[in-house]
Amino acid sequence: MRTRKNTPRRFPVEVLTPEEAVSLIKTCSAKASTGLRNRALLTVLYRAGLRIAEALALRLKDVNVEAGTLTVLHGKGDRRRVVGLDAGAAAVLGQWLERRTALGLNGRHFVFCTLKGQPIETAYIRALMPRLARKAGIEKRVHAHGLRHTHAAELAREGTPLNLVQAQLGHSSLATTDRYLRHIAPEELVRAMKSRIWSLD
Repeated sequence: MRTRKNTPRRFPVEVLTPEEAVSLIKTCSAKASTGLRNRALLTVLYRAGLRIAEALALRLKDVNVEAGTLTVLHGKGDRRRVVGLDAGAAAVLGQWLERRTALGLNGRHFVFCTLKGQPIETAYIRALMPRLARKAGIEKRVHAHGLRHTHAAELAREGTPLNLVQAQLGHSSLATTDRYLRHIAPEELVRAMKSRIWSLD
């Protein structure tokens, strides 16, 4: 008799609106050290589209706030890539970097670490996100990878060329990025359907 394999439960993709993403980030304190850190981490996930493991692996040497770049040394498939970060997001990250220095943290510690310099566990982020979502009044399922989906969906809506989206997300091929976007942001389909004319009048 064959035993059934335990397969991870898959949830439907839920993309946040820009307003929901901002509301989620703003639920983190703008004064407390943990709040500044969490604001910066969520901002990097949302505005740079990093995977949670990539964000938690960042070191100070991988961050250039002035240039607006983050270097992911070991992305999926162990591929290195440099991603862009807009000025607004870089400013949020810069606030945490300043506080982090004041706390005595340095290049030996991950960019996103505990206030004592210890690595942050992904389990902490998994528990944090739904709590922040409830506080922000967001009814969708909110998780770290969902911010990556939201980033990709916004790039698609803004008409960003597919090859640039591929480079930002760190996909191995354009075909992967195309499938990804068709799944989370079917902009071409939506535009085609909206252009159809119909009325009960």
